[in-house]
Amino acid sequence: KRNELSYEEMLEMASLGAKVLQTRSVEMAMKEQIPIQVLSSYNDEIGSNFPGTMIKSEDNIMEEEVVNGITCSQDEAKIVLRQVPDIPGLAAKVFGPLSQAGINVDMIVQNVSANTQDTDLTFTVPKADMTRTIEMLKTQKEIQNLDITGEDGVTKVSVVGIGMRSHAGVAQRMFAALADKGINIQVISTSEIKISVLIDEEYTELAMRSLHSSYGLDTDE
Repeated sequence: KRNELSYEEMLEMASLGAKVLQTRSVEMAMKEQIPIQVLSSYNDEIGSNFPGTMIKSEDNIMEEEVVNGITCSQDEAKIVLRQVPDIPGLAAKVFGPLSQAGINVDMIVQNVSANTQDTDLTFTVPKADMTRTIEMLKTQKEIQNLDITGEDGVTKVSVVGIGMRSHAGVAQRMFAALADKGINIQVISTSEIKISVLIDEEYTELAMRSLHSSYGLDTDE
């Protein structure tokens, strides 16, 4: 449990699958600088021994924890396009139609092949959109003959904390904790206060326990 979270941290966690607050409610509170008190599920008395968590401005956080939360989302599917011609504008042809169709693309990784003429393109979409995404890609003239595959047995695990801005080694600790449990990382995505990785869904619980322990979030403090 954390006594305080910043608006930015709560927005990241809400968007990553933490089913606590609607992102819109946090956005409105952040705009007007209105603190939010999220009460404990076990005792909802304000001022009780279980006061829950205060969501407020980063400037008013007493102590910036390096990592304040760990979330997971199992509503993910991985799409892989292999041997994509490495030419300008092709990424727009891949993602443009998906955007127009309202398909939300999240993690994106592009690897240039040894001959520098082709790339492998990997990204994630909501699990419910996997089949539709593949079908749409196979209708695009420039890429319809490529090797396009989808996999829905994956989970996105994320660590969030405003302290990442001023502390080094946060990502290394995450990668080391997962490696120690033999968990392979398929895709990595980062922002200023977030690190997300894609793993096989069968390791979800093990990964969550390992990361909570690694960042000291499994204590009562």
